[in-house]
Amino acid sequence: MTEFVAELKDRMLRYCAIDSQSDMDSAAVPSTPCQHAMLDLLVAELAEMGAADVTKTDYGTVIATIPGTAPGPVVGFLAHVDTAPQFNATGVRPRVIEGYNGGAITFPDDPELVLTPDEFPYLAEKVGDDIVTASGTTLLGADDKAGVAIVMTAARRMLATPDAARPTIRVAFTPDEEIGRGVDARLPADLGVDFAYTFDGEDKGEIVYETFSADFAVVTVTGVSIHPGLAKDRLVNAIHLASRIVGTLPQATMTPETTDGRQGFIHVLDMQGDAAKMVLRLILRDFEREGLEAKGEVLRQVCAAIAATEPRARIDCEITAQYRNMRYWLENDMTPVELARAALADLGIPELSVPIRGGTDGSRLTEMGVPCPNLFTGMQNVHGPLEWVSVQDMDAATRLCLRIAERAAGT
Repeated sequence: MTEFVAELKDRMLRYCAIDSQSDMDSAAVPSTPCQHAMLDLLVAELAEMGAADVTKTDYGTVIATIPGTAPGPVVGFLAHVDTAPQFNATGVRPRVIEGYNGGAITFPDDPELVLTPDEFPYLAEKVGDDIVTASGTTLLGADDKAGVAIVMTAARRMLATPDAARPTIRVAFTPDEEIGRGVDARLPADLGVDFAYTFDGEDKGEIVYETFSADFAVVTVTGVSIHPGLAKDRLVNAIHLASRIVGTLPQATMTPETTDGRQGFIHVLDMQGDAAKMVLRLILRDFEREGLEAKGEVLRQVCAAIAATEPRARIDCEITAQYRNMRYWLENDMTPVELARAALADLGIPELSVPIRGGTDGSRLTEMGVPCPNLFTGMQNVHGPLEWVSVQDMDAATRLCLRIAERAAGT
């Protein structure tokens, strides 16, 4: 069954072409003005399709209601509109490769860029599917515009079938998920659901109820600035000290490129500054609270050790919490997980439940009292120019969304 393919293609081509990249350095809400273009479009589309209570909150989240036709829990379906800041996302030119033939996929704007099933085996499973990619110089933005398209397509279908059984459904589209600011403290109350799902996952059949726990660290190195011609025994170069901090962190066992599975990491996001002052930003990840705290302690100890070698410098290390593994709460109430599992079984889709080496808005919502596992969209190779998604995977996710709504109404 591929009944939603045409609509999903249309939505992906429309949504992905809109710049909505978030910005960690901005204090605005949302962090970038361009996100309003996506949010405002969704407000207009939801109103046009007949959704109730369509609102864009002052914290930049679009919320709407699909009225229920049967008793049951109030269920939320969410996706985020922002795209990752790690790679260019301006001027996205999405395209659809109809009926993928199983060979290498090239990109018109970067002829040397190649997407192959040999390197990415999941692609080999999608022969015959319609594949959406960008043109080679930008990411696609399937993370999470695939989720947006899925939720919007399901919402339109529910509103077009007023006799179909479903409880009250709330849909929400958040900004700034990619920079860890997608869930405002007011969202749980404004959403008003018993439980929810984010559509922000990858492989078909994926139900995620275990994520990383995450902290964010800022290390500020303040040296002693002086004219280099007068620097003998006076200059303390902050760049050298910052480089030593990075070099002293455990490179072979605790970076993203040297870990997998249930191993956590310390990842240096960027270094900015000059000889007088350097700022390092890092993310710390682990599935367990204890492992996350241990990584924070490693970073503090490295900073202290480098600081001890140069008492004229100042090295400050500030670590703040971002989100925690949703498993800590969901393991006490697996209702939304079991409902999604039953819906998958109804559709004949094999379940894939693995811990993900990342987090979602659902991680924060679950911690804040709204159980919110994460469901698949089909997105692959996110945050880079080789990003792609199968429209048929998105179709399956749309049908899963609708089946969850039906099952929540007891049908």
